Amino acid sequence: MAISLSKGQKVDLTKSNPGLTNIVVGLGWDVNKYDGGQDFDLDSSVFLLNADGKCASEQDFVFYNNTKGANGAVEHTGDNRTGEGEGDDEQVKVNLTGVPESIQKIAFTITIHDAENRSQNFGQVSNSYVRILSESNGEELIRYDLGEDFSIETAVVVGELYRHGAEWKFSAIGSGYQGGLASLVSDYGLNV
Repeated sequence: MAISLSKGQKVDLTKSNPGLTNIVVGLGWDVNKYDGGQDFDLDSSVFLLNADGKCASEQDFVFYNNTKGANGAVEHTGDNRTGEGEGDDEQVKVNLTGVPESIQKIAFTITIHDAENRSQNFGQVSNSYVRILSESNGEELIRYDLGEDFSIETAVVVGELYRHGAEWKFSAIGSGYQGGLASLVSDYGLNV
């Protein structure tokens, strides 16, 4: 039975699941009826953060054009350009034991591709969620449904995996940003 989180809640991941090493982080969303004539393309991105909450290099920004980070311990499985269908729209695999010690947090985000030019925002997106599954058996361990808290935002930090001593925990963040991916990249210390 998955633990269902609310915004701001934190839960341990590895302590309550002994032996858990490989997880899949699934991100999903639906687009509301929209008559702007433009396709919606949402993208998940992952930022591998040091103790200061920053990326050490561009290699710590994992997305559809840079699918592996953390020496291969974090892998984005590919871009879904439509978000159609049931289940996860995009997934990220994480080998928790393979993540280098220098990486203290792994932030999971969803952004709207070309949102400003297409006049799109998260007010037009529904049923957004992040969930963590055991890769070995597909069991859903943690789920966070974001709800409908966003209107003009074009990027959302959905959650973070973070180290707590020798264990990993998950925090349901749910923070929206204007300025899309560029504002996230800048906040996490990169110039892309």
